[in-house]
Amino acid sequence: MVDYPKPPFPQPPIPYPGASRDMNPKADHGEETYEGSGKLAGKVALITGGDSGIGRAVAIAYAREGADIALSYLDEHDDAKDTAAWVEKAGRRVVLLPGDVADHRHCASLVDKTVSELGRLDIVVNNAAFQKLADSLEDIEIADWDRHYAVNVHAMFYILKAASPHLKAGASIINTASVNAKTPVEQQLAYSSTKAAITNMTANLARILGKRGIRANAVLPGPIWTPLIPSTMYTEQVETFGSQTPMGRPGQPAELAPAYVLLASDGGSYMSGAMIAVTGGMVTI
Repeated sequence: MVDYPKPPFPQPPIPYPGASRDMNPKADHGEETYEGSGKLAGKVALITGGDSGIGRAVAIAYAREGADIALSYLDEHDDAKDTAAWVEKAGRRVVLLPGDVADHRHCASLVDKTVSELGRLDIVVNNAAFQKLADSLEDIEIADWDRHYAVNVHAMFYILKAASPHLKAGASIINTASVNAKTPVEQQLAYSSTKAAITNMTANLARILGKRGIRANAVLPGPIWTPLIPSTMYTEQVETFGSQTPMGRPGQPAELAPAYVLLASDGGSYMSGAMIAVTGGMVTI
């Protein structure tokens, strides 16, 4: 078992949306630890928010399990290239797809480019997220509220609407929700509410698409050490991030990847509508 770091963390604020190279301590995405066994051989996965954090860990794991990767990200080109290098090192193909998922036209193009360049689409991981804290209801700017829903919720719908004609029986949709969906955080009203929406949409997608043999599930991370944390949260929150869990530390992206692999693989063939909490012992109700 890896001995992961515990707070306090000497992490200064970094510009949004954050870069992996600026994190202290560095996050573990499974670069040196994840070992694949062919669970996703021959499959193609589209991963949003795939440049860093959870998305990078999932991309590395999927590639080592035999999948080719379409990597969607906003504009963090250095991080995306680093992730792509790990995918290629695993012997898999990767397509880099920068752009804003808040735009429905871009979301449609993500699916089109995935299918045209990689030949098919078997797994959709809706992982991209926007987060901005606000101390009161009055402090939430309308534009920020809209941005939360555009990136976290609307994009998921846009992508799945475009992807649906390409998904065949056995395909898998995996949505990144959050423990906040069950236990909302006061300073994250907008963010938490989008994550609750994702869990509801996931449950409904499982019903709608189950008739076609397509599965839809969600992963509910607890506090995970990604660039989103020091780029969106207050310094004192970052310093003690994850200390509230029974394990006394945040999770690492690498610790999320096995859940995404299970849900994408034949090992999860009867799992649909599930909400898998990966929280370091934090209870979700």
